[in-house]
Amino acid sequence: MPNFQFTALDAKGEQTSGTVPAATDAEAIQMLRAQGLYPTQVVEEGKGKIAPVKGAKGKAAAKGKAPAAAKKGNLGGSVKPKVMMIFTRQLATLIDSGLPLLRGLTVLGKQEPNPTLRATINALADSVQGGSTFSESLAQHPKIFNKLYVNMVKAGELGGVLEIVLQRLAEYQEKAHKLKNKIVSAMVYPVIVMFIAVAILVFLMLFIVPKFKEMFAEMGDSQLPMISRVVFGFSEFMLARPLLLPNAVYIFLAIFLCGFLFKLWGKSKAGRQKIDSIKLKLPILGDITRKTAIARFSRTLGTLVTSGVPILQALNITRDTAGNVVVSGAIDKVYEAVKEGESIVTPLQATNVFPAMMISMVDVGEETGQLPEMLLKVADVYDDEVDNSVTALTSILEPIMIVFLALVVGAVVFALFLPLIQIITKVGNA
Repeated sequence: MPNFQFTALDAKGEQTSGTVPAATDAEAIQMLRAQGLYPTQVVEEGKGKIAPVKGAKGKAAAKGKAPAAAKKGNLGGSVKPKVMMIFTRQLATLIDSGLPLLRGLTVLGKQEPNPTLRATINALADSVQGGSTFSESLAQHPKIFNKLYVNMVKAGELGGVLEIVLQRLAEYQEKAHKLKNKIVSAMVYPVIVMFIAVAILVFLMLFIVPKFKEMFAEMGDSQLPMISRVVFGFSEFMLARPLLLPNAVYIFLAIFLCGFLFKLWGKSKAGRQKIDSIKLKLPILGDITRKTAIARFSRTLGTLVTSGVPILQALNITRDTAGNVVVSGAIDKVYEAVKEGESIVTPLQATNVFPAMMISMVDVGEETGQLPEMLLKVADVYDDEVDNSVTALTSILEPIMIVFLALVVGAVVFALFLPLIQIITKVGNA
């Protein structure tokens, strides 16, 4: 029977190394785990060498020093939704294939390229190895795993269907990410066009317009067309230096300051309430915002209830992940009503936030005992509606932004060449 060299961590996080006789590396790992060790490297003698441990001397190696990834408090930063989605899907696949949770975390920790998530996965593995449940381990990293994630995993553990819950979580993350990408992609085009328009306008005002103004200096302001006087005046204002810098710099600083103050106000309770209320009332965009919030609410609640989370706890979590204060307030009213023993439909109607079609579908789902399934269908319906609305908005915005860019640049160019046309006309008549 061959011997396997190993390095491992014990329950205290102390590093140890040695050899163990076993038929295969999998058997060696099982034997080490039976001894309460968490193997980090296992290599058959004669077929490779384990990486040396700095300062290691048998079992006394690195005494009292756990890896940085395992130390709580050393983990920082956040993880992008797409990275989390891939991790959840991979973990679900590994567990569904029969791999133990700890082994699955070890495999994913070794191959994870994101340093923050890799450190977190290693910390999760250490916590599970120490006897904590997976949901308890996840709860130690609230910046990465939100209440939705933790509670769904907890429900999966209690029901013995962790792999199914993880698959549902992965599907939820995929659809939420897809919906967000649709909305972001719709806004990219107008933002780019607006940036180009502003950049061209600033360039013309600071570098081109002053040269034309010098050319027409002899004509006098009274002889210039109105549009030319406006353009030349604005250019002169931007280049004027009341203090050390041109007015153009102060204009951009003022815009930046207003944006910063608006962002601060938006973080306050009153500001967030007002902004989110305005978002729902905007033409076209308000409808998209409302449908997006309803799709998120329906999918989150449906996914939680399907996974075995109690309805009150699910509503509480959904309220925190709604993404809109007005919708969160409406969900809070639903939560209080359901807490008092009412059905979910009556308070939904009373909020005046959720549309009649959604309420009708939820009512049917509640009557037939298929509320979770109906909520997921509602989410699919509104996802499709958001997709169609975003596509329609994009098709409308594209020609509008092109015309806007043409008008801005065309107006400035027209203002520059109109005096020249007048001079040529006078010379021709003379």
